[in-house]
Amino acid sequence: MKFDLHTHHARCGHAEGCIEDYIRAAIDAGLSVIGISDHSPYFGSEEDHPQPGIAMARSSLPGYVEEVLALKAKYEGRIEVLLGMESDFFPEHAETYRRAYEPYPFDYLIGSVHLSGGKSIFNRTRWKGLSDLVQIEQKREYYELIRQSAVSGMFQVLGHIDAMKGYYPAFSDIPASESIDLALQAISGSGAAIEINTSGKTKTVGGWYPSDAILERALFYGVQVSFGSDSHVPSRVGDEIEEVRAKLKEIGYREWVFYRQKQQVRVPL
Repeated sequence: MKFDLHTHHARCGHAEGCIEDYIRAAIDAGLSVIGISDHSPYFGSEEDHPQPGIAMARSSLPGYVEEVLALKAKYEGRIEVLLGMESDFFPEHAETYRRAYEPYPFDYLIGSVHLSGGKSIFNRTRWKGLSDLVQIEQKREYYELIRQSAVSGMFQVLGHIDAMKGYYPAFSDIPASESIDLALQAISGSGAAIEINTSGKTKTVGGWYPSDAILERALFYGVQVSFGSDSHVPSRVGDEIEEVRAKLKEIGYREWVFYRQKQQVRVPL
């Protein structure tokens, strides 16, 4: 059984195609389950649409939910369509985000840290000129945010947990193993899963998130894993899922999970 929980579409302002394009691509790729999980609005802002090239407007959320639910009904019997969202995590706005999601029947929420230290984790210049000590502190801060996102209990999946390496591959070599372990322990305790996200191949680093080393530590701490292509074009739906399945088996995993009505569904690898 194949599934992909991490897909985007044109509402976020930096993906191509409509939701139905991704559902059709999932059917063509032989998936049984497709999750729609576009970027959350910036609920912490007073503006309706403060970042039109990054996330949907707050006023777009009801229409997004309605469209996904309508397509879920339309494709019933051909593929299971799940209602999800990739949510930003800002500790200072966590309760605002929690309240914003409550009225809607989400199957799952992906919690992703995209900003750390006030800058995008994908900022290509954020590491320029930083001392080794400052780099360690920035990595620790990033994993502390991931730890807090797990402890919040808001999310079923934690997204791309080493994506800070996207445009700075040396990130993986910055020593901060204790911070990573604390985050993984919190994720394990929360019952959330981490995703294997194949969109690293679209960045300088190449490959997937997270690294094999982190996946091995995650297995040690009993962290469940899920799968997401993080596709921003329909052609990437389910991208490299069989390679991911093989790697997880090699590391020692025997199952991966998706979520329906926020309940974990375990699937043998």
